[in-house]
Amino acid sequence: MTARTHVTRHRFVDIDGIKVFYREAGDPSAPKLLLLHGFPSASHQYARLIEELKDDFHVIAPDNPGSGHSDAPERQYSFDFLADTIEKFLKTIGFTGFRMYVFDFGAPVGFRIATRHPDWIKGLIVQNGNAYEDGLSDLAWGFIRNRDPRAARELLALEYTKFGYLEGARDPETISPDTWTLDQHYLDLRPEPQVDLFLDYHSNVAKYPEWQAYLREHQPPTLIAWGAGDPFFIEPGAKAYLRDVPNAQLHLLNTGHFALEEDLTEIAALIRAFTPEV
Repeated sequence: MTARTHVTRHRFVDIDGIKVFYREAGDPSAPKLLLLHGFPSASHQYARLIEELKDDFHVIAPDNPGSGHSDAPERQYSFDFLADTIEKFLKTIGFTGFRMYVFDFGAPVGFRIATRHPDWIKGLIVQNGNAYEDGLSDLAWGFIRNRDPRAARELLALEYTKFGYLEGARDPETISPDTWTLDQHYLDLRPEPQVDLFLDYHSNVAKYPEWQAYLREHQPPTLIAWGAGDPFFIEPGAKAYLRDVPNAQLHLLNTGHFALEEDLTEIAALIRAFTPEV
């Protein structure tokens, strides 16, 4: 492993009039790693992982429109819109031929991109990112089926943000309150995009067969690192990937939805071992 010399840069790029914020670190000649964030967070959820990996990878971590530091244009938000924007973002900065880390909302964005551009994908790292109905808990199904804007808005409350971080964690006292506090700041600042996305989540379930067909046809090298205590995306969803990608590496971790909070070092080591060029 090389000496730790690289810094993380914080940048914006204009995509169809939307300022998209992203974090970039590492040598552009190193293996490429795209980090797609989940709800209710943004690319800041990967700040510590970037520090772990920036001397081994060329890392890009964008904020979705409506999240973090990216613009939040007034419009109807959908997962197709997020994927369209991130696809254009990747083309604009010339970032292809990458391993893609997908988590939570990052999975429906990432799988849309993968099905459009299978040649871009050198490997998948799936961390509590669902592509199978097997992985949806009763709690998750309740969120998906209840397409009531008022109910969706209630899910943006601090109690639910905190719950997402602590439920299923093996030692909640090790998870900093800064995590859910920062996420809540952005939720309170711009709730409308997240309400729209909750109401659109059913569109992802409808695409599961398409994503599974992509996996069967292209057999991308796949690493699954899954917090087994996740109250939303449950353990059977991790094992379901093996139906379509039987050679996938599966690691069930004794933690919750935000597995990086407790198992950062282990996941970083798995990513390095998964990448033969490192």
